Amino acid sequence: MKRWKGRVALVTGASVGIGAAIARALVQQGMRVVGCARNVDKIEKLSAECQSAGFSGTLIPYKCDLSNEDEILSMFSAIKTQHKGVDVCINNAGLAHNEPLLSGRTEGWRNMIDVNVLALSICTREAYKSMKERNVDDGHIININSMGGHRVVPSADEHFYCATKYAVTALTEGLRQELREAQSHIRVTCISPGIVETEFAFRHLDNDPEKAAAVYASIKCLKAEDIASAVTYVLSAPPHVQIGDVQMRPVEQVS
Repeated sequence: MKRWKGRVALVTGASVGIGAAIARALVQQGMRVVGCARNVDKIEKLSAECQSAGFSGTLIPYKCDLSNEDEILSMFSAIKTQHKGVDVCINNAGLAHNEPLLSGRTEGWRNMIDVNVLALSICTREAYKSMKERNVDDGHIININSMGGHRVVPSADEHFYCATKYAVTALTEGLRQELREAQSHIRVTCISPGIVETEFAFRHLDNDPEKAAAVYASIKCLKAEDIASAVTYVLSAPPHVQIGDVQMRPVEQVS
């Protein structure tokens, strides 16, 4: 991780869970991390905690609604002005709504596409532009995917969510191919966790907190820090090594 010290990483959805753990880990490794979310109160608190811990990097909170392209473009413009650009882009933000294919609301489907697919694609495009205009040829784009992007969960409330994650799997491989065609050494990786104990299930099943709690109580789940460790592992790989897809699930998880 020494070569990343002092360089700039963008982490989307950095206020809680996996995003917060990744932001913390990268600051600890000496990176300048722009952490974005719709509400930055928790990121500001995390930034202060990192400073108090004596971490060599810095965490810069940035308020951004990723379902709004104009806000994403404004964020990248601000990063360019204040920090020159992005060297590492961690597309972590994602959400799920309980909207089955037969009865779901279009609004919920559209929100999942906006955040899970379009925002990821826009951030990727803008991060690549930032790298290319500064002749950064060793940058890295990491998509936090899901095991739901590799198999369809037999649960109606997750089917559309799985579709958006299958899109992330395809987008990651498509991006790898386009980078090769462009003869770029920028790398792209997809990290696909199984069940991780965060606030995700409680947000997804907000009308049934008991069911959400049961998801995490059923097995020994992954922790957000496990995913952060996978990110630092990927970034630590030698520049000639392309790690495509990291699938990780709890030992006790069946599917």
